[in-house]
Parts: sequence; C-alpha cells; structure tokens
Amino acid sequence: MNRSRVILSLIVFATGVANAAQPPAARTYANPVDVDYRYNFEHLNEKISYRTGADPVIVPHGDAYYLFMTLADGYWRSTNLVDWSFVTPNRWPFDGMVAPAAVSDGSRLLLMRATMAPEPILVTTDPVHGQFDFLTRRMPELPEAVPPGWDRDLPAWHNGDAQPDKIAPGPWDPDLFRDEDGRWYLYWGSFERFPLFGIEVDLAYGFAYVGKPRALFALDPKRHGWERFGRDHREEDHAAYIEGAWMTKHAGRYYLQYAAPGTEYNVYATGTYVADSPLGPFAYAAYNPVGYRPGGFVEGAGHGNTFQDRFGNWWNTGSPWIGHNWRFERRIGLWPAAFADDGQMRVDTRFGDFPHFMPEGKVDDPDALFTGWMLLSYRKHATASSTLENFTAANVTDEDPRTFWVAAKNTAGQTLTLDLGAMKTLRAVQVNFADYESGRYGDAADIYTEFRLESSLDGQRWSPLAQTEPPRRDRPNAYFQLPAAVRARYVRYVHGHVGAAHLAISDLRVFGDAGGKAPAAPAQVRAQRNEARALRVSWQPVRGAVGYNVRWGVKPDRLNLCYQVFADRGTTLELRALNAGVAYDVAVEAFDENGVSKLSEVVHVSR
Repeated sequence: MNRSRVILSLIVFATGVANAAQPPAARTYANPVDVDYRYNFEHLNEKISYRTGADPVIVPHGDAYYLFMTLADGYWRSTNLVDWSFVTPNRWPFDGMVAPAAVSDGSRLLLMRATMAPEPILVTTDPVHGQFDFLTRRMPELPEAVPPGWDRDLPAWHNGDAQPDKIAPGPWDPDLFRDEDGRWYLYWGSFERFPLFGIEVDLAYGFAYVGKPRALFALDPKRHGWERFGRDHREEDHAAYIEGAWMTKHAGRYYLQYAAPGTEYNVYATGTYVADSPLGPFAYAAYNPVGYRPGGFVEGAGHGNTFQDRFGNWWNTGSPWIGHNWRFERRIGLWPAAFADDGQMRVDTRFGDFPHFMPEGKVDDPDALFTGWMLLSYRKHATASSTLENFTAANVTDEDPRTFWVAAKNTAGQTLTLDLGAMKTLRAVQVNFADYESGRYGDAADIYTEFRLESSLDGQRWSPLAQTEPPRRDRPNAYFQLPAAVRARYVRYVHGHVGAAHLAISDLRVFGDAGGKAPAAPAQVRAQRNEARALRVSWQPVRGAVGYNVRWGVKPDRLNLCYQVFADRGTTLELRALNAGVAYDVAVEAFDENGVSKLSEVVHVSR
C-alpha cells in the first residue's frame, strides 16, 4: 500500500455561493486526528474487527513531527501537524508496540516499548525512512522488580508510604526524559494498587539503570473526584488506574503527567504533579485534571504527551474513547495547551472536536485557535439509499461514535444525505466511519477509503463539494476543510470504497454558520456542592441552543475545564471531578448554529 505523503486535494465549485466571506488562509483540523488508524490483530481468533489508535506520542525531530501510538506496526510523519504519512520501519516487534516511549535528543530519536521484562530499545538518525538500529538489544533487569505475576503478593502503595523494597514488573507505559543537563530519566507505571515510578538511567553506553526506582505518587480518589472510575466517575468502589507517565519541564519545574481513571470511559483524563527536581518530591496540582473532555463527539483526553511545535506553541495529545467493538477501541486527539505565568498548566478541550486553526506562528491564547465554525448537523434529518436493519441513517447526526448507519450493501454509489433544515454556510465536513463486522485484522492493499461529497440548495441539483484524492489510504475520520465557503441546505455522501466488509458511518458532521445571531447567555446559573468532590450545576434553558459548555476552574478568569452538554439532554449537570478542599468558580455558555453566547455570571463555590 502506498504510504507516501498525502496531499489532500479538494474540489469546490462556486455554484450556490453568494456573498460568503473567504475563510482564513490558515489550515484547520478536527479531532479525532485524521490518520489511517490500523486494524487491530489482537482479536483475530474472536473475529472482533476494529480500527484503533491510542497512547500517542508526538515528537518534534529535525524539520518534522513523528506520531507513535499503540499497535500501529509503524508510525506517522508530518511537517505541519495536519497532513500525516505512514512510515514502515525496518525493525519492529512481531507482537506490536504498546504505549511506546519516544524522545529526540536532537540528533537521535529513541523508541522504547512498554514491557514487563527486558527488551530491545531502538534508535534512529533517519526516521524519515524508518531506518532503526538497536540502542541495546536487551535492557538490564529492572532493579527491585519481582517477576511477572508475583506483584499480586506485594502490598498496595499509597502517598506518604515508605519507599517499597520490591516493585511490580516493568517498565510498562514508559516515558524517557532528557533533562537540560544531559541526564536521562525513565518514568513508568500502569497500576491499580501501585504508584508511578521513576529512576535515572545512563545512555552513554547502551542503557543502564542508575540507583533504585523511586515510588513517586499514586492515585487518591478519596480526595480527587476525577480519579474515580466509571462513566462520569460513578463507579465509586471500582479500582482506578494510574498510567501514561509523561514528563514536561517548563520554567525550571518538572510536570509529571499521568492518566486516570481508565481508558474505557468518557472521563479518561490527564493530571499532573509538579516538582523542583526530576525525581521529586512531587506535589499534587490543585487545578487537576489538566486535560479533560467528558462530553461531545470525542470523549476522553487521557494518556498522551505534551510537546512544543516549531513556533513554541504547546500541545497535548490523548486517547479518546469509542469502545463499541471492544472496550479499548480508541482514536487520537490533539489539543492546544499552555502554561500560565504562575505555572498553572492547562489543556484547552473546549469545542475540542470542532474545527480549529493550525497556527502558523506563536499564539498566546489557545482559545484563539477555535475557528468559530459551528456544528450544523446535530439531530438533522438523514436519509440513505439503503439500510441494514437496526442501523438507521438517523444515527449519523447524534454525535455518538458508538451508534452508526450501515448500508444494506457495501457497493459504490450508496448515498447518505443530510437535510440541514435551511440554507447554511458550509466551512468543513468530517466523515467518521465505524466498524461493523468489518472482518479485517491488519493492513492490506485494499484497505483504503474513497468517496465524494456533494452539496445542494434544493435537494435536486447537486454540485461537487469535496472528494478523496490519490494516493489511496484509509480515512476512518476523514476531515475536509473547504477552500471557500459554500451555501447549501443538503449535503450528500456518495460511496466509492472502504476496505471493510460493511459500509458503516457513525457520524457525518457538517460545520459552518447558520447566519443568525449568537444565543443569549444562560441565566440563573446555580452551583451547589453536594459533597467534597462533586457539585450540581443548573441553569435556565436558552431558546434555540444546540448545547451548553459548563466551565469551571480554580479562579474566575481561569475556567479551564469544560463539560459539553447537548440541549436535548437537559440543563443540569453533576460534576464529579472536583478536588476536596479546593474552591471553584463555575459558569455556563450556550452555543447554537450561529455562534457562542457570552459567558454567564460566574458562580463561586466554596471549598
């Protein structure tokens, strides 16, 4: 299969365009990240087939960015964080690579897999062509680690406990970090009962451990509401998981990030502890979580990494959850990040699955990257040329990746049509494919996506809107930014090819502007703390609103956290992600197809 760099070519005709402003020259993107996610092979014998991607690491190296993820049999390269091309390496583990650690020291790019026993570590000075050598063919034994399976006999470790004499096998979910003084450190852990660990390592002659592992910190869900397991943190008595270590140094301080409470729910998030030295002691950040996205089409933001682009802008990646075919079916998300002057870290997931600009220079405020292109397709009427029983076309406008339309036949010419209800200005379209009995368990030459999009003013006469172009590749979450605004009421998908056994689409998402006034700000916002780690927020409904963003934070001008709620799901929300003993400020904004309201009055909630 041709994996050369993909240059997206869109065809847009002027038919139906009248007095529409030209969009900004900057490129845009929308989550999930538009790459050719691989079909998973782990469930071949169970006949469970699905595309997936998780545990991303994006590493700037040379003049490009390199994206590594779980079980991909290779990695992706980009020069702009928008267009990604797959690289097939000369060396790779037969059973794939899970939660890889990847890091650049400026001249080399190092790659380490998650492991429970000593394994090779790879290194390359030519990642463009995938030419890897061995940094070491076999890591040394992890100091103080018991053999796999023996950790069941180890006592649980809690914050404040003495350093353990024995630790669980590893290092699983590793992260390699090179400090400014040239010293290297390894962080790791994916545990229910144990903490994240750290240790210094020596890479002067291969790979060697320096000293003994240090237990750094563990989960504390009795105080940190967002570390509780389950959908919306409702499985109070279920064990939660700390995993996905990633170290970032900013302004002389060390931010050790971690994922919790579990990847198989909407609340998978990123938190951070902060220290003045690479191995601690670490202090919990009271503003946690830093990366959190429990509502919307893309749910979940945990287990990724933080990096700077070539302009100095901060970014954070994560593993949004789908979980239909298997509970660990996931995609990759990319969100702007920032550090405040006082060191507070944030990941901006507000409208985190709507189109955003990809900056072409330094951007001071991540909010400025939101295009303002609103969702036009929510709950709109959809029709299809054919439908497999129980998989109706209505599923493609519900903003739920776990429901989908399935065509009766996977043949070229099948159509899926949206009626937007009135003439709208179109700016971008995203086609999200699903896997229903797909029957694929790895890459193959016939796994690619071809289709075209059309628009119409009246549902009778159709004009080309966009289409996939060579070279062929799979497009599970195909995103198209239109080069010019298009006026239309109808949008139609016309099928060409997918590599799966069935044509299945979870959501056909259309973005743009309905041409009216933005909604009014929500009134009568109330926030009541019903226990130390949760509060109940309510507000008056706003006429015509498509949805609301409930926003909160530790200061009135830092409402960095956001829960997106669609209007047909009510005007109350229980937030169970609070930290005990921390005061909060809460506000609500409404959005519709015209724009976003002003923020409501900010309500203070005492500790």
